[in-house]
Amino acid sequence: MDSTLTELGEYISAKLPEAVQSVESGFGELTLNVATDTIVDVARFLRDDSQCQFSCIIDICGVDFPQRVDRFDVVYHFLSPTQNLRIRVKLKTDEDTPVQSICDVYPGADWFEREAYDMYGILFVNHPDLRRLLTDYGFEGFPLRKDFPLTGFVEVRYNEELQRVVYEPVKLTQEFRSFDYLSPWEGTDYVLPGDEKAQG
Repeated sequence: MDSTLTELGEYISAKLPEAVQSVESGFGELTLNVATDTIVDVARFLRDDSQCQFSCIIDICGVDFPQRVDRFDVVYHFLSPTQNLRIRVKLKTDEDTPVQSICDVYPGADWFEREAYDMYGILFVNHPDLRRLLTDYGFEGFPLRKDFPLTGFVEVRYNEELQRVVYEPVKLTQEFRSFDYLSPWEGTDYVLPGDEKAQG
């Protein structure tokens, strides 16, 4: 299997030298790292080439690396039923640089791109309907970014008096707790509240 993937990676690199930046093969998977502005050409080649025939799009997702200049990886997964192979295509972008939509090549990419936009704020150009998909109207921020607060910005509850759902600023009923997960039988490294009386 690995030799087949290596050969396929070399073949794609030879056919698309300006697009493919690197090829990785490991754990029975082939990964192409491509230039951001070439994704439509790469997707079309993977679909139409007789040695590839990746006719099914499985998923598009984002990965957030806040410490990098190009903060996001956009990861595409394709399946070739005729070759019985999967391929992963990765590209890098930042918060402001849009990625070309592949909806014209793979119509099934529509909702995956909308989800990546909704969760990460990754922008897609030439998308037929790029709007939020999973979050509510007026939602602030992008919940899968690593700098998004764990509590969010607002909480939702049903108000009996108004007979409707209301949005309110987040109110935590208790402080955030950090658990030590030590075994209660082995004891802790510190004195628990109330135990100082037993020691005296």
